[in-house]
Amino acid sequence: MPRSALTGTRIRERRTVLGMRQAELARRAGISPSYLNLIEHNRRRIGGKLLVELARHLGVEASALTEGAGAALIETLREAAAGQEGAAAEIDRLEEFAGRFPGWAALLAARHRRVRELERTVEMLTDRMTHDPFLSTSLHEVISAVTSIRSTAAILAETEDIDPDWQRRFHRNLSDDSRRLAEGAQALVAYLDEGADDPGTQSSPQEEVEAYLRARDYHLPELERALPPEPARLVGEAAELTSAPARELALGFLRRYRRDAELMPLDAFAEAARAERLDPGRLAARFGVDPGAVFRRLAALPRAAAGGPVGLVTCDGSGTLTFRKPVEGFALPRFGAACPLWPLYQALARPMAPLRAVVELGGPVPQRFLTYALCQPALAGGFDGPQVLEAAMLILPEETVPAPEGRGQPIGTSCRICPRRGCVARREPSILADGF
Repeated sequence: MPRSALTGTRIRERRTVLGMRQAELARRAGISPSYLNLIEHNRRRIGGKLLVELARHLGVEASALTEGAGAALIETLREAAAGQEGAAAEIDRLEEFAGRFPGWAALLAARHRRVRELERTVEMLTDRMTHDPFLSTSLHEVISAVTSIRSTAAILAETEDIDPDWQRRFHRNLSDDSRRLAEGAQALVAYLDEGADDPGTQSSPQEEVEAYLRARDYHLPELERALPPEPARLVGEAAELTSAPARELALGFLRRYRRDAELMPLDAFAEAARAERLDPGRLAARFGVDPGAVFRRLAALPRAAAGGPVGLVTCDGSGTLTFRKPVEGFALPRFGAACPLWPLYQALARPMAPLRAVVELGGPVPQRFLTYALCQPALAGGFDGPQVLEAAMLILPEETVPAPEGRGQPIGTSCRICPRRGCVARREPSILADGF
């Protein structure tokens, strides 16, 4: 239903809220009650002076009677209805529903957003339970201690004539195993408590570095200055970097960040990025740098300068993710392997061959992203050393750069939480019951 067709409905709803009789509003607006009745039932178009007059007597702006529910609310309701049996026939009446029952519409939209947040948390925690090495080791330690205590207790309970010396040994084992169980359980509870407020809490040096960058939205204005401070000083002042390995990783990242900033100054680069629509190939040619540096620089731009969110993920030659900057709708796994269909891995198999691809993430409402991927040798050991590869993938949501028309490459986050049932690259069954 077009937006204008709901104007009468909104007039009636507003009048009812105010407790005003139809005849009273018609008298104030200078029209007959029968004509107002036709307007309120969307049988007569309304605009111009009469609309302004009715809005004045109803105590609202005229736009509030014509514009209807916000586009974001309608889009959220459309997403909630997607994939639900019996909802397809009602989708074309979403705006009418939101216009007539704004409170219920807002409640449904809020509930849907909350459900999506909880789904993402469950996916992340399931991924963590499956692949987190510390959690797996801690659980194994607890189970091992419980099994040992149970075995020892069974021997003591079922054997009546135990030699006193062996009895003392069993009691000593019970004491040691009980202490081991208590320590293991305390360590496990402490580890889980650290992540109670944030399920994505860091547990490795790489995650400490990412937490440090995430707190600064991946942009470091201190290193954008003409005379930046030493990266070592910034690392030493960072509360998020609690371990020596994390500080070492962060130092290497900050030094590379500063080199990128020197080669591509912020103001000039942001202006060029807007002019080139964030095309990394054109930007690399303009500044005389390699595309990988442009990927990093685009990911470090403030959101306003880039025109929207920009994501970045990198991996080494083994496919292990070494850096993650996610964007809304494109989750990046913390543990385990990612989707093998990502352009990131296609680039890894074709060093120095740039890839530009539109991808589509599965879900009730598939989301499209424009991606750029490239694999480059690091030459860390020189020409005589082993070839060290690093692949990177730039992720641009449609709100940042509209993706070209046409169907994108279907991908997922990781097999365990991907709902695509018929994927040819699936490694393991998904925990999501409803696939497509």
